[in-house]
Amino acid sequence: MFSKTLLLLALAAVGACKDDAKPVKADNTAKNDRDRALAKPTADNAVDQPSDLDITQKIRKAVMDDGTLSTNAHNSKIVVENGKVTLAGPVASAEEVTRLTQIAAGIVGDKNVVNQLEITK
Repeated sequence: MFSKTLLLLALAAVGACKDDAKPVKADNTAKNDRDRALAKPTADNAVDQPSDLDITQKIRKAVMDDGTLSTNAHNSKIVVENGKVTLAGPVASAEEVTRLTQIAAGIVGDKNVVNQLEITK
């Protein structure tokens, strides 16, 4: 009796884990397509200069280490071209815009940060 109950519970748990929902596209898929069409800076068309890659890595690490930021903010676009940083993508609040800008400016200076972040509702 005990083994039948245990088996039924195990089968119920496996059934509960099954997710029939279709995957949801990321918030910014359409915006990525739009930005590519407008030739705006995107990570896939950035220059591969070692100094720019180093800056990108430093900013991304600082963003990921900030536990106060939302998932969207953690996934924001950070594009560095010739030392100039462009931040883009959806974020949760004006505070996140400020925080991401502060992080980037702390690495490259205020004058080298272009803010294209968008607050989502």
